[in-house]
Amino acid sequence: MLSEKSTATVRATLPAVGAAIGDITELFYAKLFAAHPELIRDLFNRGNQNAGLQKQALAGSIAAFATHLVDRPDTRPDVMLGRIAHKHASLGVTREQYAVVHEHLFAAIAEILGDAVTPEVAEAWDEVYWLMAGALIAIEERLYAEQGVLAGDVWREWTVGARVEETADCATFHLTPADGAPAPGFKPGQYVSVQVELADGARQIRQYSLSSAPGSPVRSITVKRVHGPAAAGPDGEVSNHLHARVATGDTLRVSAPYGDLVLRDSAAPVILASAGIGCTPMLSMLQHLAETAHAAPVTVLHADRSPADHALRADHRALTHKLPDARAHFWYEAAAGPEDREGRLDLTGVPVAAGTTAYLCGPLPFMRAAREQLIAKGVAPADIVYEVFGPDLWLASA
Repeated sequence: MLSEKSTATVRATLPAVGAAIGDITELFYAKLFAAHPELIRDLFNRGNQNAGLQKQALAGSIAAFATHLVDRPDTRPDVMLGRIAHKHASLGVTREQYAVVHEHLFAAIAEILGDAVTPEVAEAWDEVYWLMAGALIAIEERLYAEQGVLAGDVWREWTVGARVEETADCATFHLTPADGAPAPGFKPGQYVSVQVELADGARQIRQYSLSSAPGSPVRSITVKRVHGPAAAGPDGEVSNHLHARVATGDTLRVSAPYGDLVLRDSAAPVILASAGIGCTPMLSMLQHLAETAHAAPVTVLHADRSPADHALRADHRALTHKLPDARAHFWYEAAAGPEDREGRLDLTGVPVAAGTTAYLCGPLPFMRAAREQLIAKGVAPADIVYEVFGPDLWLASA
């Protein structure tokens, strides 16, 4: 809880800090990477940095956390903190790195806001930072303990046992532990980080959802090649490396599994809604539901450009058919057959059972539209959970 004195100061300065937070985070990253070039080389996503996405996410999360402290002092934004902590744990972030961030963030605040940063203002925002950092550190250390690893020591070598070309731009890599030890378990819907060494020596990291069943001795990730111009940014460095250079028999450096988009332990009806490569965590959930003979209704929703672009389409249908009460509805920009629908996801005519829990994964516009339609059909907002591939701009702006 923020102290009474700091609450008053933060409330008074929040509009000014909020208005400048974009400039602050831009200068922060410039200072951070100038002092620690190894961080942009080996930890931070260079693509997201170039596109400005990580800066937007950091700015939004700081502003959202400070606003929460002021407006709801007796609670904590655990959803936001948990999501950030899972991402940090998958990267091996440690307690010591928060002091490095603090140094350069507060230097940026002082430089952007100038004389407005009085000792009282600096003290209040320092308290905000360490409340947020302390909460994240505690969650991350608990996540490390749950995986049985030392803080930050999340990496392990995995062998590519097989590679399957799913579509022209999607490939599945089936992985087994290189040391021959059993593959540790994970929760359906979680992801792993994959670190690769690129041609310039940088060791870039990306997260990929596990598309296999949690109990399988083989872990599977399905990777979509990111074409920069189509995504209004640079080509995906790691996805293109994996597609061009990683084959059966190669090894990959893979983290322990993390992520908070996981199936709830519930007998409730389920909706699994995805678009594009967002189907991957849904496939893991669907496999788990099939293996556990989930009896309640399961509704599978997916939107894509075409059946040829729909990675794991056959698995999507086959697993749905294994469940006693399940239906699959696929939408494509160009429909291909009598079972498919043309256009964007439209839940008109799609029955939604009372008490449904819905899981969403895909581009932000898709998830916003799906969420609005689900709420209109009676799904409680608290029962709609989602995953964003990349910086969570939705959560930060919520």
